[in-house]
Parts: sequence; structure tokens; C-alpha cells
Amino acid sequence: MNPSLHILTRTDLHNLELTPHEAITMVEDGYLAYASGSSRNPAKLMVPMPDPARDAVAYSMLGYDGSLEQAAFKTSYRQGSTSAEKYYTTITLYDDTTGLPFALMDCHRVGATRTPASTALIARACARPGARTALMVGTGAQGIRTLPYLLTALPGLERLQLFGTHPDGLRDSVAAVKDRFPDREVELVDDVEAAARQADIVVAASGRAAHPKIRLGWLPPGGLLISVASKGVQEGTLAEADYTVATSGAQVEVTGRRMAGPDGVFRIDAELPEILAGRAPGRRDDEDRVFAFSSGMIITDIPVAHALAARAIAAGRGREVALWT
Repeated sequence: MNPSLHILTRTDLHNLELTPHEAITMVEDGYLAYASGSSRNPAKLMVPMPDPARDAVAYSMLGYDGSLEQAAFKTSYRQGSTSAEKYYTTITLYDDTTGLPFALMDCHRVGATRTPASTALIARACARPGARTALMVGTGAQGIRTLPYLLTALPGLERLQLFGTHPDGLRDSVAAVKDRFPDREVELVDDVEAAARQADIVVAASGRAAHPKIRLGWLPPGGLLISVASKGVQEGTLAEADYTVATSGAQVEVTGRRMAGPDGVFRIDAELPEILAGRAPGRRDDEDRVFAFSSGMIITDIPVAHALAARAIAAGRGREVALWT
């Protein structure tokens, strides 16, 4: 029998949903497998395109999930960083037990699931004890699910605040909370700085939104600032923090160069996989202002992509193509 590949489009995946608990557990298992040494995750490659007028960049990631025994390649291309209209991303999975390809799929839903799951894990591990207020800045694809994921990881959160510049994103973000937590309210804010000064947790996933870049010093002592899209955070934030965390220190130097201090040094005190494995603290002191840089790691894409692909295939979606005939 000739090997074949399941091809799954964005339409094939669009209404498949993992619960926040499922997604957080999958992503945590991905980090723990990496921390145990059974997975591999080289730093991503990034290539800015030579024509500055296009404002384009391409990414590529390769990795291996030792728990699922799946190898994967992920590619992304974006033209124009202020718009999602020309952003294309795919992931290809290979089964290491059989040596056969498993699926080639659109990765938009994968990223929109594993990113808030990573954010929730950072918040659970690094927020000060008794955190009560969370501010979400940004309403793009990677931010819409963040608040319900934070509530799942930190059910003690009492106040949820949201800033965004896109009406559809604001609507979808509020709806995502109501869908999972119908009794909870989301407070829309206009002044990011004023809200950040009262927040225990601030998540910046805003790209180039129309607001001042968030400064760590706005947060109260003990505050946690999580950067998902570094463009929304003030340059040099790594140097200002009392304690710094990254999902991957190597990837900060690829995608977060502007976060380094004036000396160009990237000071990372702990990586998230080591924190989750109990080998490093999420913070040193309850009064520390902690900065966490979340860069996507393919070891967290693989379990989410595999779960979505398996459900789509079981539902008879997508096409099976014999590519090597």
C-alpha cells in the first residue's frame, strides 16, 4: 500500500474545539516531555523578506514529541504585520512508530489553541499567590480564548479586563468567556496604563494596536506581564524585570530581540518547561515584577494538532492523498 497523507483545511477544522482543560493538559504534557528529554525542539528559523515594502517574514519550526512519537514541521508566512489577511501557517505530522506521514493541516486553529494554553500555564506557575485581576490586551486569533483559559488555570481570578481595537475581536473574546463561564463578566477598558496599574496579571497579545507599549513598571509589585506578541511591550523589558521567564530562551533571541536590555544581553532566569517540571521557581518573591516571554514551541503545537487531526479524520473530514504514487 502506498503511503498517504490526510489533508485538512481550515474549514475542516473550524468548528472542532478542545476544552480549555483539554488544551492546557495537552500543552503541559508537551512541555513536560521536553523537560524530561524525550522531545526535541530546536529554535525556530526566521527570515525577514528582503523587500521592506512588503513587510513580510517567514518562519519554520521542526520538532519531535516523545509522548506521541510524532515528528512535525511547521511553516508560517506573514505579509504585513498589521493584518491577518495574509498570514498562512501549516503543520505536517509524521508518525515515528510507523515512519509514515499522518497529516498536513492548516495551523491557524492549532496556534489559537496552544497559545492561550501556554499563557494559562505561565500564569498558573508565575502569578503571585492570590492573584485576583487579569488584564488581556489584544483580541486577535491568539488572544480570543485567553480569558477562559486563564480562568480554568486560576479559578480564583475575580476581575477580568479586556482592551482591544477590533469590534469583532472584542465580541468574540467576551463570547468565549460566556461560553465556558456564563456567570462571569468581562470589563472592557479604554485606558491600558490605568488598568495595568491595578492588575495582577497582564497579557499582551496586541501586535501594533493603537495604545502605548506596555511597561512592566505600570504593574503593581508582584505583577506578572506575559508577552505573546512582543510589539505591544516596551523595548528592553527583560532588563527591567525582577525575574524573567521564557518558554524557550533560545527563541527569545530569534523573535524577541527587542526585549533585550541596552547592553544587548538576554537575561532569562527560568524556562517554563523547567518550572512545570519543578526544577525552577516561577518567581523568587511575592513582590517581584515578573516578565514572561511566550514564544511558540512546536512541542506544544504537535499534541494540539494531533488531537484536532484525529477528531477531524474520525469525523470523515479532509482528503486522503497518495502523494508518492
